[in-house]
Amino acid sequence: QAAAVFRAALEELTRDRVPLDWARTQSNLGNALVRLGERDSGSARLEEGIAVYRAVLEEYSRSRVPLDWARTQNNLGSALTTLGGREIGTTHLEEAVDAFRAALEERDRDRVPLDWARTQSNLGSALSTLGEREPGTARLKEAVAAHRAALQELTRDRVPLGWARTQGNLGSALATLGKRETGTARLEEAVAAHRAALEELTRDRVPLDWARTQSSLGKALTTLGERETGTARLEEAVAAFRAALEELTRDRAPLGWARTQSNLGTALWTLGERETGNARLEEAVEAFRAALQELTRDRVPRDWAGTQGNLGSALLRLGERETGSARLEEAATAYRAALEELTRDGAPLAWARTQSNLGNALLRLAERETGSARFEEAAAAFRAALEAFDAEGRPRERDVAQRFLNAILQIVQELEAAPQPSKD
Repeated sequence: QAAAVFRAALEELTRDRVPLDWARTQSNLGNALVRLGERDSGSARLEEGIAVYRAVLEEYSRSRVPLDWARTQNNLGSALTTLGGREIGTTHLEEAVDAFRAALEERDRDRVPLDWARTQSNLGSALSTLGEREPGTARLKEAVAAHRAALQELTRDRVPLGWARTQGNLGSALATLGKRETGTARLEEAVAAHRAALEELTRDRVPLDWARTQSSLGKALTTLGERETGTARLEEAVAAFRAALEELTRDRAPLGWARTQSNLGTALWTLGERETGNARLEEAVEAFRAALQELTRDRVPRDWAGTQGNLGSALLRLGERETGSARLEEAATAYRAALEELTRDGAPLAWARTQSNLGNALLRLAERETGSARFEEAAAAFRAALEAFDAEGRPRERDVAQRFLNAILQIVQELEAAPQPSKD
């Protein structure tokens, strides 16, 4: 409805007649479209909002209205971050970083301290998402630095909710960085940042922000739990995800519900690997399948592919513990589904790891069947994985894939050399 009102206004407020009023109304239209796009399953509204912001910048030039130009760059960056978060590649995220950095050329700390801080925080979020998709830690360290800069002005006394949200964003960047580093220091900092955020983001005050922060806390606890012995952190993670799902319901926030289901699945799967029974693994499979009801390939292809891969891993572990081959077949199907979206060019490491996981599933199937066909399929998957690991400079992962490939090729050779049963 708001978008329709602004479109109607633009019939009178033309660019030729009142250029700055036209730009101001276009900017409001862009804001309305982006808000709609954040709720929609597709990307059309977001793309339309981005196009509107870019049109606005033709009138809101830096020399003419520097702060309006900077505000529009900031809004453009936010829309690009949301769109980039739904896609496989990094183009829109890189454009978002450029837009935020442009905004900061005019939004300096001395002139507009709170706007400077908010743009720093937005920059941190874009860098964090970008860093998740790139190897190394440079982008993630920049993200942490940006969030910490923002907290110099977004203090708890001054803007408690802004402080808390930035603490949460800092926690997410630290958690991703911590996954790539040895030790647990960054992960401990991430947990502390999320818990600090929850002091202001209470369930009564801002239920959805509380739930999202619980989910982020759960992710950091899961990674910590993976590195520690015992299950205490993982149990805390499961509790955090289940708490989040009390507010992030499917009807209210379908994508948030689905991502939290997926994260819950990961924590349950990790717990299940440490327990002798299969109950946690069965729960993990249920959580991943629930997530896929909303994380569809058309809507969020990257999330869909990642969840298919995680589902495959939970099914693979169940299949290894059970007799029969049904779970292993399902695991191979899930990995192959993930590979329909994860291309070697677009996401080389994720593609290589999924190829390696597929090879494992096919190898387990081959061990339960006669003949060499499955072994040969498994060899092809490991060969593809090791080539990509080699190209991406991942020697340890390449060596693991090579060992599996060598073992499989030996088995195939022995099967081919074995005498064939005579026919009557």
